[in-house]
Amino acid sequence: MRVLFAGTPAVAVPSLDALVEAGFDVVAVLTRPDAPLGRKRVLTPSPVAARAVELGIDVIRAARVDAETTAKISAVRPDVAAIVAYGGLVPPAALAIPRHGWVNLHFSLLPAWRGAAPVQRSVMAGDDVTGAVTFRLEEGLDTGPVYGILTEAVGPYDTAGELLERLSRSGSVLLAQTLSAIAAGKAAPVPQAGEVSLAPKLTLDDGKITWGHPALAIGRQARGVTPEPGAWTVLDGQRVKLEPVRLRPDVEGLEPGALSVQGKSVLVGTGSHAVELTRVQPAGKKMMPAADWARGLASPESVVFE
Repeated sequence: MRVLFAGTPAVAVPSLDALVEAGFDVVAVLTRPDAPLGRKRVLTPSPVAARAVELGIDVIRAARVDAETTAKISAVRPDVAAIVAYGGLVPPAALAIPRHGWVNLHFSLLPAWRGAAPVQRSVMAGDDVTGAVTFRLEEGLDTGPVYGILTEAVGPYDTAGELLERLSRSGSVLLAQTLSAIAAGKAAPVPQAGEVSLAPKLTLDDGKITWGHPALAIGRQARGVTPEPGAWTVLDGQRVKLEPVRLRPDVEGLEPGALSVQGKSVLVGTGSHAVELTRVQPAGKKMMPAADWARGLASPESVVFE
């Protein structure tokens, strides 16, 4: 089959590689335009675009699938389109081009966590199990019938980034298997069933820690927003970034947001028991071990995060 691959971030690259390794004729890649990165704001290709160039595959760069982009897709005559975190909606005119439609690899157990941030929202909600599915893309938000499914346990210390990395690799195998089944005429997608939940894109505010919340919820939140947009709090009016915290049920009695240095442990009070900071990035500085940061404070025991 002639395959159009649509994807943008690094987590989509394993799927592109898997389709090429499986012998599919990937005729073009659709990805978001080059974006400015770093302090110097250098225009940089998306990870998928960079990999496609390495593989010698033509690249269609588009911020959205408009009439011009739809015409470019039609010109490469795909039999099927595979999409993994492209970052834009596919309108009906483009959906209708491949005779086998568009197959989306989505990192959740649909209909749970429909939307842009399924893994992050799953971790923040405290799910024990997540996974990935391949489904036929349609106009609704992640509503199409499902071809295949895999599950993945969520470890107690998994960050969203770590979990997404694992799912990107296992999911790439599932995507290749799904396209092989479609090519063989053996694919039979089934309608989604179960409770629907939504996973909107994360914003900076999703990383703001509210210290009056229970420690367990704070721990889940910090893991869910790592690496992006990252957990953070406020001290003396400035934003302080935090890496995921450790739960310390053995330490109680600290007021929410209050700091306590006990040996090499830097503890913060919550609405339940304390949490232990791991790494801290003060405004204008690099990320550092929490103990090193605390040693630089004039009076650690008087610190209260906002």
